Amino acid sequence: MKALSGFYYVKSADSVYQCRGRGLFRKKKLSPLVGDIVEFDIQEDNDGYITSIHERKNELRRPAVANVDQAIIVVSAKEPSFSTLLLDRFLVLVEANDIQPIIFISKMDKVSTEELQEITTYQEAYQAIGYQVETLSVEKEIDLNKMAPYFSDKISVIAGQSGVGKSSLLNKLNPALSIETNDISLSLGRGKHTTRHVELVAIGEGLVADTPGFSSLEFDALALEGLSACFPEMAARQQDCKFRGCMHVNEPKCAVKQAVEVNEIAPFRYEHYLQFYQEIQNRKPRY
Repeated sequence: MKALSGFYYVKSADSVYQCRGRGLFRKKKLSPLVGDIVEFDIQEDNDGYITSIHERKNELRRPAVANVDQAIIVVSAKEPSFSTLLLDRFLVLVEANDIQPIIFISKMDKVSTEELQEITTYQEAYQAIGYQVETLSVEKEIDLNKMAPYFSDKISVIAGQSGVGKSSLLNKLNPALSIETNDISLSLGRGKHTTRHVELVAIGEGLVADTPGFSSLEFDALALEGLSACFPEMAARQQDCKFRGCMHVNEPKCAVKQAVEVNEIAPFRYEHYLQFYQEIQNRKPRY
């Protein structure tokens, strides 16, 4: 449930045990992660040693958490401004780790009629791809009832730019948390992270990693060939391209480019794909 200063806090039934890792983990360069299913020996006074780590279905490096079922991506309608580019960056990182994304658009009660129309158009575009998208208002308690079922029986991570209301949201869902929140810095357009370690906290009937979210938004582990698979609407058309391994950039008879031309794929999504493609292509090699 929590890793802190060389101790691992393991929940079994209704008790939490403070454990250390076995020396053999260090030899194998293997560290228990928050979210791991482990076996452990209990010593005296609820202390113990972790003896084995079960196979993980996935793991994130930043935040360091394993066996994540879903990522709740929180983007704000305003302050900071709604950004499809940032949302798509989060979606690609989540898809690359085989995690189910759910999108929440917060602060909907702060937008003008014109801004509302624009955000609704984008909301429909993401829903057409197959993503679940919910909208939230700052003040409405009813919105919390709308959110709670999403957490049931799942390990979730919360992702999103600072200042979109992630911590405030979790505090409302579980008032016992008292997660520190920092106001957004308007000059920088970002807030300061106040969370220092990863911990799973109870929200509704599920568990949420209480972390600052993705501290790195770089595509440093994503191969160029894997990028289009992180766009579900492109992955669905991959087989229809003339060339196997089509990258949907310069190739002729590309089903993805044809779908963009007839608006079956949103042009802004394709533009972001090209932008990320360029970024990965220009990435400096790491040795």
